[in-house]
Amino acid sequence: MSHGTMNLTLRIWRQKGLEDKGAFKTYRLEGVSEHQSFLEMLDQLNDELLKKGEEPVAFDSDCREGICGTCGCMVDGKAHGPDRGITCCQLHMRRFKDGDTITIEPFRAKAFPVVKDLIVDRRALDRIILAGGFVSVNTGQAPDAHAIPVPKYAAEKAMDAAACIGCGACVAACKNASAMLFTSAKVAQLSYLPQGHPERKRRALKMLLAHDLLGFGGCTNEGECESACPKQISVRNISILNREVARGALKREVMSTMAGGA
Repeated sequence: MSHGTMNLTLRIWRQKGLEDKGAFKTYRLEGVSEHQSFLEMLDQLNDELLKKGEEPVAFDSDCREGICGTCGCMVDGKAHGPDRGITCCQLHMRRFKDGDTITIEPFRAKAFPVVKDLIVDRRALDRIILAGGFVSVNTGQAPDAHAIPVPKYAAEKAMDAAACIGCGACVAACKNASAMLFTSAKVAQLSYLPQGHPERKRRALKMLLAHDLLGFGGCTNEGECESACPKQISVRNISILNREVARGALKREVMSTMAGGA
């Protein structure tokens, strides 16, 4: 073995599809450079499998820069691996050592059915966003950037929440498979900005309802979601979601009472 390389044992979940039971399969991979990313290591494995006439391991990836949120999987029981604040594509093999056994499996959640091997269907997160509807804004000539004043504090908090890339690590890390951190980030993002205010109460109720109907679990304040999040979205956003839902429920109750008394 040359300097800076390692030999690894990989236990990888292989599953042909949703109807397949699936199982772990063990592979031996030699000559892995410590400078490789985790996904480059999987590329190396797949090259060797193809040379042997075997089917390569299916996994998601796109930008490989920690932006798109596509590459999520469990590495030794941790969403995106042992390092905090990164995605799988940003995890480097120098984090491991020669002779290690690495267990790699897909995100586990009822709302994330396995498509194949390490790939899961995360469209449930998109459906939560769709449930929120649209933002009502006047169209026409583009306004000046400073036409709608937004306090610096609100703008920064909105940007922090908007950093969520929808990777699903929060769901995979949660013992309840809850997507409350994801949902709260999307709700909080618009709650801070004036453009999001017209539909804010209705939006929160609809998105939370979609969250529950899609099979995600409830939040029990474990905090694993924030720990696993590659963008380190704060769990404080969940309290903002709770506040928005309470406001929406109160408005709906008031409107119902007024309609009943008319």
